[in-house]
Amino acid sequence: MEFFFTKDEKDLAHAIGKVADDLNFETYVVGGFVRDRLINRQSKDIDVVCVGDGIQLAQAVAEKLEIKQKVVVFKRFGTAMIKHHSIELEFVGARKESYSADSRKPNVSPGSLDDDQKRRDFTINALAVCLNLERFGELVDPFEGMTDLKNGIIRTPLDPDKTFSDDPLRMMRAARFATQLNYKITDETFAGIKRNAHRLKIISAERITDELNKIILSKMPSIGFKYLSEAGLLNIFFPEFEKLRGVDIINDIAHKDNFYHTLKVLDNLCEVSDDLWHRWAAILHDIAKPPTKRFSETSGWTFHGHEVVGARMVPKLFKRFKLPLDHKMKYVQKLVRLHLRPISLTNEDITDSAMRRLLFDAGEDIDDLMMLCNADITSKNSNKVKRIKANYEIVKQKLVEVEENDKIRNWQPPINGELIMSTFGIGPSRAVGTIKDQIREAILDGIIPNQYEAAYDFMIEKGKELGMKVSS
Repeated sequence: MEFFFTKDEKDLAHAIGKVADDLNFETYVVGGFVRDRLINRQSKDIDVVCVGDGIQLAQAVAEKLEIKQKVVVFKRFGTAMIKHHSIELEFVGARKESYSADSRKPNVSPGSLDDDQKRRDFTINALAVCLNLERFGELVDPFEGMTDLKNGIIRTPLDPDKTFSDDPLRMMRAARFATQLNYKITDETFAGIKRNAHRLKIISAERITDELNKIILSKMPSIGFKYLSEAGLLNIFFPEFEKLRGVDIINDIAHKDNFYHTLKVLDNLCEVSDDLWHRWAAILHDIAKPPTKRFSETSGWTFHGHEVVGARMVPKLFKRFKLPLDHKMKYVQKLVRLHLRPISLTNEDITDSAMRRLLFDAGEDIDDLMMLCNADITSKNSNKVKRIKANYEIVKQKLVEVEENDKIRNWQPPINGELIMSTFGIGPSRAVGTIKDQIREAILDGIIPNQYEAAYDFMIEKGKELGMKVSS
């Protein structure tokens, strides 16, 4: 069969093939671009392999296409990159690899196309399409990758023990491709992952997190998390999540399996949000349930304070995963800390004061918090779900009404510390903080309206109670 290129891609491929012919290099498009095109998936990155010098080919192609940007060369890896319109092209010479037991960095030497295809992670990524004009568009498929694409199969081209031991990150990639493509990892390949799971320990946190984030950003991340858990990989790099797994039973009283509950919450949230950090909040919302789990004869199973303990765990986890420790981490921490608040309001009479406090604490993230809480409704009891969702809608409506009346979202009290100090002729002190707190609490409790005049009069009153006089 001849591989299908769009018109623009075909013009580009012909140009590369012509240059390759002039250099007498066998040249192929390989990997993800070929795979994605065959399954009608978008791809803008093209990997080009030549039996020859990849850097020399890239420079000659850039000259032929009159690309003005400088060719980006990675001499150490023997690769070069150029950008042509919206397409990124990476060139490399065909190679064979050998590995030492303590590193995923291979010893590389020039090789044939066959050598290069053998070093690929999976059969569906080992497909190659010839660009030389005499064989243009010819598909080279030595490991029946086309059959695996049709059958939705993830399988290694060589013995899985060799593939995964050589580069253990491929085990994470197997889970990632299975998740993104909704493919099945073959039993033999999965058994190889389980046997080599311990090898993941030589992989850096950055590499693991990169693959994990791609799983999290997929349509249904639970697929990948289940593979990672069942293969023994999750316990290596994310034991806190693995500890959510399982059900304890005492006196015939059981709690739900928080591993599967969390995955259900994550999948639910993915239906309405594609934000990575929002999804991380779903992953971590119950992360502290194992350390806070208690059983009593009167209350059964409880997880008191898991939202507070979980929020404290977020910075440590982000640091270990090499995730950003900036506003993104604080956003996740906030949602973990507050995730019980909206649902708890559905179990009681909803007061304006409670709504103001929730709006104040959540600020601009209130909508994301409400989406997370809605995703957190996963009970198998349909009547319970119906009741909670009905109350949840009441809470949402009440939040809208309170926000319209009191403008609490992203709110700052109308009286600041400088005004308090100038009014009473004092410097920075505990009294300033006390009055500020009293004004904030009075507004949130509805004792005074969220207006400057009312807050000013309240400040004067509280200052007098503290024995302070208005400065003349």
